[in-house]
Amino acid sequence: MNIRPIKTEADYRETLREIETLMSADAGTEAGDRLDVLATLVEAYERTHFPMDLPDAVEAIKFRMEQQGLTVDDLIPAIGRKNRVYEVLARRRPLTVRMIRALNKSFNIPAESLINQRVAPRAA
Repeated sequence: MNIRPIKTEADYRETLREIETLMSADAGTEAGDRLDVLATLVEAYERTHFPMDLPDAVEAIKFRMEQQGLTVDDLIPAIGRKNRVYEVLARRRPLTVRMIRALNKSFNIPAESLINQRVAPRAA
C-alpha cells in the first residue's frame, strides 16, 4: 500500500478522486483499509487548510431549536423569563455563564459555540 502525505492542492484533489473510487470497498479488505487511511489524511489536510469557524451562540441555539423542534418556552428553564429568551435570540442580551451551562447541559449545545457571542449594537 503506497500512501503519501497530502502536501499540495493537487495531492488533495487526487486523493479525493481515489477515495471516490474506493467508496464501495468492504471494511477489512485491502481497499477498505486504503479508504480508511486516505480519509484520515484528507481529514487532517482539511482541518489545517479549511478550518471551520464555530457558529455564534445565537445561531447554535436557533439550530438546536430547529433540530429538536424546540420553542421559546422550552428555553425558559435555561435562559430565564420569556422576554429574556427573546432578548438573547435578538442579540440584545448576552448569555451569562449560568445560561451557557444550562443550555449546554439541557440541550447539548457545545459550550465552545455558546461562548462565541455577538451582541447587537444598541440603538442611539
